[in-house]
Amino acid sequence: MEMTARELNRATLGRQLLLRREPLGVLDTVRRVVALQAQQAASPYVALWNRISDFAPAALDAAYTRREVVKATLMRITLHAVHSDDYQVFREAMRPTFHASRLGYRFAAAGLTPADAEELVPELVRFAEQPRTVAEMEAWLEQRLGTDKKAGAWWGLRAYAPLLHAPTGGPWSFGHRPSYAAAPTLPASAAPDPEGEGEALRTLVLRYLQGFGPASVADVAQFAMVQRAPVRAALHTLDGTVEQLKGPGGTTLFDLPGAPRPPADTPAPPRLMAMWDSVLLAYADRSRVIPPELRRLVIRNNGDVLPTLLVDGYVAGVWRQVDGGIEVTAFHDLPSDAWDGLAAEARCLMTLLAERDPRVYGRYDHWWAKLPDGQVRVLPG
Repeated sequence: MEMTARELNRATLGRQLLLRREPLGVLDTVRRVVALQAQQAASPYVALWNRISDFAPAALDAAYTRREVVKATLMRITLHAVHSDDYQVFREAMRPTFHASRLGYRFAAAGLTPADAEELVPELVRFAEQPRTVAEMEAWLEQRLGTDKKAGAWWGLRAYAPLLHAPTGGPWSFGHRPSYAAAPTLPASAAPDPEGEGEALRTLVLRYLQGFGPASVADVAQFAMVQRAPVRAALHTLDGTVEQLKGPGGTTLFDLPGAPRPPADTPAPPRLMAMWDSVLLAYADRSRVIPPELRRLVIRNNGDVLPTLLVDGYVAGVWRQVDGGIEVTAFHDLPSDAWDGLAAEARCLMTLLAERDPRVYGRYDHWWAKLPDGQVRVLPG
């Protein structure tokens, strides 16, 4: 029997705690959802607010401060907040991608080789045992490599080296100017370890299926930005640990035996999602959550992913904070009960924002001039 598109949607929402808010702590929630997109500092907070009943932002502040949740460049070479127990294995799984993307042309154009990176990484990590600004990192590299090489070196090493973003304060723990700190664990050697990377990739695949399955080889590869062949090999090695299913059109999907798959008619309440929420980006086939005709509207050409609204489990429009409340733009007609649900969400979200940053995402308002006409309502806080 094939799983329907709607059943896949409900599976995703269930695994990502979007069918109902759960009475969980921050650490348990971050583990459950695997990784939170964190390019914009507010997004992990809004993402957890959508998933946790009685979410307390201070709990995430504290988790960042204690390095129980860490922010670093990981999957898709973008910033994610992950549980500290997951960081090392995720980074090891991503090492071939970091090596290819960050120690390639631009690194070579600065007159550097991957061997230079392997020599520099242990020293750079020791230098970052206390938080360092970008200026301090570049000055350190300039001392060792000279002015001509520092920019290319830092461009590669800031992702390739095991560096975390250190909290710098502000309403969402991190400001626009990052500071970097050494990850708390570091392999004895900075050199690649193919066997270790293979084991790490298998772990990442299992963690991905826990949080986002059922999924195809292409979906797993998209989530992590790794090549499909290693993903396929990892799934082959995991034969017996994972099971195969048929998705829409006969697509081969993989999942963990016994993992929850709610029925297609399971109610899905409205949600006001964070910018870059992982649920929008975790699949090659994003129609699982984003109707194809809306994808280009909410995912912009430069990679910005607008704050969206989910109605009946699917993207139906976008939202932004304005004077007086949350402005919602729906791209198609919504039933009155959906508007009522969105109004309740807006009141709750405004309470969160009022305590932190009433103009969250305001720097992205320019995208609204490029959106088509839709149903626009300001939902008061």
